[in-house]
Amino acid sequence: MNIIAWIVLGLIAGAIAKAIYPGRQGGGILATIILGIIGAFIGGSLGILFTTGRLALAAPTLSIPGIFVAVIGAIIAVFLWNLLNRHSAV
Repeated sequence: MNIIAWIVLGLIAGAIAKAIYPGRQGGGILATIILGIIGAFIGGSLGILFTTGRLALAAPTLSIPGIFVAVIGAIIAVFLWNLLNRHSAV
């Protein structure tokens, strides 16, 4: 059941991050889910780092604060993805 929650959280966070982030991002629904899941892990890890002072790999739960943290992480993931794609296209 945890995997399904991560997929749903990734879809929600990825879609919101792509809507918030300026510019055009390629990719379909699968890319949105993957960037959202990666973003959830980035956001969860940063949340633990800021609250406890130690770095640990974690994902937030499927809740309102969890979605908020996952969206922040997904925005970071979309930014990094665009940064990597921009350098590979040059």
